[in-house]
Amino acid sequence: MTGGYDADEERPPRQRLAWALTGSGHDFVECLELMRRIGEMDVFLSKAAAEVIYMYTRDRAPFPATIRLIKDTSASAAPVGRFYNGWYHTLVVAPATSNTVAKCVAGISDTLVTNVMAQAGKCRIPSIVYACDTKPVHDTRAPGGMVRLWPRRIDLENTEKLRGFEATIVVESMEELERAVMARLAEIGAAFP
Repeated sequence: MTGGYDADEERPPRQRLAWALTGSGHDFVECLELMRRIGEMDVFLSKAAAEVIYMYTRDRAPFPATIRLIKDTSASAAPVGRFYNGWYHTLVVAPATSNTVAKCVAGISDTLVTNVMAQAGKCRIPSIVYACDTKPVHDTRAPGGMVRLWPRRIDLENTEKLRGFEATIVVESMEELERAVMARLAEIGAAFP
């Protein structure tokens, strides 16, 4: 895992998919499975995601070698410089906590994930966000099993506001997430196994 960014770092031969993981457990395992199937990408791992990944999976090496992990270890979120240099064609934020969505809507970029989202927007890189709080009631997986949640009105309002962001698609299910990601990969002509 890497945390920093070297401005002289050599750009990959072709643009990659950037995926940001937050600490939400909502379809977390399913997102990991989709990421494994897609393969080549850079994963921006929030501090919370680094904690919960082992709560939802016993796998100590959950990603194939084609996935480069970038951890939230620097106050300045130095790895976002890769967005300026054309490393990425698309950003996926999935799953996205209500905290991440709220910060993005408010324009706050004080974590690796919120900074990546802000910089993708500023660099006109399309984003796909799987927001966890999209319905008044939903069931989700917690470390101890399934639970029922009632998102607050503010959570639902923030998700709606995020839908208004430029070049941003907000999805509400794993099926929608997979369709949106596959459509984007097909649009840019990326090979997918």
